[in-house]
Parts: sequence; C-alpha cells; structure tokens
Amino acid sequence: MRTKFNIPHTFTIVFSIIAVCAVLTWIVPGGQFDRQTVTVDGHERNVVVADSYHRVDPAPQTWQVFTAFFKGFERTSGIIVFILMIGGAFWIMNETDAINRGIWLFLDKTQRMQHHTLFRKVGVNNLLIIAIMLMFSLFGSVFGMSEETIAFIVVFVPLAVSMGYDSITGVLMCYVAAHVGFAGAMLNPFTIGIAQGLSGLPTFSGIGYRLVCWIILTLIAIVFTLIYANYIKKHPEKSLTYDIDSYWREKAAVSESHQEMMKSKWNAWAVYGCISAILIYCAVTMPYTDVTVGLGSRRMMLFPIWAGLFILIGFFATRKSVHHLILTLLLFTILILVTGVLGYDWYVMEIAGLFFAMGLSAGFAFGMKFDKIFRSFLEGCKDILVAALVVGLAGGIIIVLEEGHIIDTILYAVAQGMQNAGRIGSTATMYVMQNLLNLIIPSGSAKAALTIPMMAEWSDLMNIPRQLTVLAFQFGDGFTNMITPTSGVLIGVLGVARIPYATWFKFIWKFLLALIVLGFLLLLPPLFMPFAGF
Repeated sequence: MRTKFNIPHTFTIVFSIIAVCAVLTWIVPGGQFDRQTVTVDGHERNVVVADSYHRVDPAPQTWQVFTAFFKGFERTSGIIVFILMIGGAFWIMNETDAINRGIWLFLDKTQRMQHHTLFRKVGVNNLLIIAIMLMFSLFGSVFGMSEETIAFIVVFVPLAVSMGYDSITGVLMCYVAAHVGFAGAMLNPFTIGIAQGLSGLPTFSGIGYRLVCWIILTLIAIVFTLIYANYIKKHPEKSLTYDIDSYWREKAAVSESHQEMMKSKWNAWAVYGCISAILIYCAVTMPYTDVTVGLGSRRMMLFPIWAGLFILIGFFATRKSVHHLILTLLLFTILILVTGVLGYDWYVMEIAGLFFAMGLSAGFAFGMKFDKIFRSFLEGCKDILVAALVVGLAGGIIIVLEEGHIIDTILYAVAQGMQNAGRIGSTATMYVMQNLLNLIIPSGSAKAALTIPMMAEWSDLMNIPRQLTVLAFQFGDGFTNMITPTSGVLIGVLGVARIPYATWFKFIWKFLLALIVLGFLLLLPPLFMPFAGF
C-alpha cells in the first residue's frame, strides 16, 4: 500500500535548512573579505574590498543551531512585530465583519457591470486582476514595495476566494506582482539606487531599457495569473490550497448570510470626528509633502487633500452604516501609507503603528468596549504567531552562515569561476550567482554591498557594461525573493495567507524558473546593442 506523503510544516523545513547550513560550516573552508565604509546617497555602507579575500580559522557550528532561532528573532524583530501588529489590527476589523461585507458589496456591484457588452466580453474579474497587479507591480518598481504587501494579503486573499479563485491567486495579485515589479524596477532605491551608487554610475540611469524589462515581466506575470485564476475558477478542486481555503470560504459564507449593514451610533460619529480633527491638524502642520520618486521630487498638498476627502466621504459613509465608515478608514489608511512611504521614509514601525491605530478606531466605531478591542487584538496576534516565529527561525539561516565564516568563501569561489567565462558566460555567472546568493541573503542592499564592488571591476575586465552588472543584480535579487525561505516577507505573507511553504514552492517553482530564464534573455541585448545609459 502506498503511503501518502505529508507536506512538512514550514518550521520543519526552515529548521532543516539551518541544520544543513551548520553541516556546511564543517566542510566549506572559512574565509572573509576586507570591508570598507563608503557613502552612497547619503548613507554609509560597508562594502567588500576587491582582491581582499583571505582564509580565516573555520568556525564549525554545533549547538549554535539551537541559538540561531534566538539571534534570528533579534535580527528580524522589526518584521516579526510588524506581522503581529498587522494580524492583531485586522483581527479587530474582522470582528466587525466590515472587510467581508465590503467584498460582497464590491462583488455584487461588479456583477452588475457584466450587463455591459465590453465588460462581459473581457470579464470584470479579469480587469480587476489586471488593475490590481499593475498597481502593485508599479509600487514595487518605483519605491520597492515589499514588506508592505503583508498587510494587503488580509484583503486580497479573501477577495480572491470570494471571487471563486483560491488563496494562491490572492498572493499572486499583490505579493508576486509587487516582487515582479521589484525585479524589473525602474526607480527602486533599495536595489538600483544603491547598486548604481556602488558602481559609480549615475543614479537611475538606463531607465529606458529598464522600462522595457518592467513591461515585459509585468505582462508575463499578469498573463500567468489570469490563466491560473480562470483555470481554478473552472476546476476549484485542482487548487493546491483547496482544503486550506475552507477557512476563507467559511468566513465569506458567514458574511454573505448577514448582508445588512449596521447603522452608525455615537461611537462611529466620534471616530469620524477624531480622524477628521487629526487629518485637519496634519493638513495645517504639514501642508506640503515632498514626494520623492527616483531622482525627482515634487511638492504636493497631500494631507490637505486627504483631510478634505475624508471629511466628505467619511460623512456620507458614517450616515450610511458603521461598516461603510470602517471601509473608509481602511481606504484612507492605505492612502496615508503610500504618502508616508514616498514622502516621509516610513518603514515597518510607522506602517505597523498606522494599522494599529486603524484597528483600534474600527473597533471603537463598531461599539466594542476597550477590553474587547484589546482581547481581539491579542487573538489576532495569537492567530498569526506561528508565521511570526517562522520569520525569526528563517533569520537564523543567515546567522549560521555568517558565524560559520562561509558566506564570503562561497562568493569568492563563484567569482573565481567567472574569470575565463567570456562575456556571455560571465554575465550568466553573475546572474546565477545573484540568484543563488539571494536564497541566503534576501536583503537587496546588503547583497549589493557584498557583491557589486567586485562585480563592477570584473565587468570592466570582461568588457561588460557596468549597467548590465547592476541589471543582473537587480533580476537576481528580485525573482528568488518569491521562493527563498530566509525572506521574512515571504514567510510572513504565506503565514497570513495560511499557505504552507512546501505548497507554495510546489506551485511557484515552474513560473519562477521561467522568470529566471526570461531574465537572462533580457540581459543579452545590452551586450550586443547600444542602449542609453549602458
């Protein structure tokens, strides 16, 4: 009798990788590069000194396998707390049932659009998927959206399931779209900005060819998602997450059976008044926001606009129902999030605080007592705790490799293999190396500091444009982010979506392989044809 294979828990998989890395520290010789501090775009970074590799005493890891979790938890603490706060905030919103009711209201309106000939031929759902993916891909391309996608999973996974798709489709719509845009970025300061600065290139030069790459990669991602989504809609039982998605289907069914919206009471009006007052204060004290995109900066009156719109839209939403007000809070939370990221350099701490405030406001507007609000918040933290813990464990992989002194040895060995490979071979080697390194170092800025100074010099010797070296780094950093177990963002996204890592790997690896091959093909034209900036 054939034994059924059970997919291991993500925790099991990540811990096994840590154990394998510990074994490698006994086999791979210890080595290090010298590093120096340079200033890139006003920020100091430690970068590798070319031709400085030297052997060091090996540091085989033994019991450190068990302390790696603790150290990984310390290193990724920002993302871990971010996940917990997002989980708690959205749990409060789920208690109000506003998101699910909003989804059903939205789907009801989109179905009515099917009466129009154009929408009926193209499909309203298809247009919706295209619009969402274009938006997230653009966000990934322009300002490097990554960690922020964790917060949107709570919205787009239940939306996708309610539309007749699955949780994987929801992840494709926002997370994968953002990371395809991240890989084919035009103005991403975390990859292009740093890498070009370290290469001595004008910041964000070569944008014309990058625009072509972004369009091609985004188009491929959208087509893949549409084909998969429509296949799952016809054959829902073929989804790898069909059983897992019962959680989302049950929540949607409960919401569908209670469509009536709750009338607003004094709590809702109090929240409306407080948020209006806060936004008016922001409009007065911060009337102008310098929105920076690439090298360009434009002064815009964003907070006055948001204040005026919230006062107007929020008034009619509060009159209609408390659920409409809570959905309005969610909308303006997203608008302020984008404003904070582009105008005030917000990161996970500020974004987590913003969503925490949104959750508290939603709970109070719904009429919850403060004790009930915080109990709901803790329930949300408890529900998402496993995903947060796995993020900490994944951080331990890098800890073991670094403390075992083998990361630089691996980099040096690969770099040595480039010397006699020719132009195409050297380009391919750089590209493969960046993809492989990304499996253990998901941070784009850290990997740029580690590899770009050497790669830039080697590309000169091989008559390869430095701009192409940056593009190879950019692709290599972006694609494998969607599969690396050391990425706190990926593990967080899968945890919120309730998709086991092994299930995600089984689904995404073929598409990822196609993206990697396509990335290599996109690296070839600048080798043989002149492009502006290359």
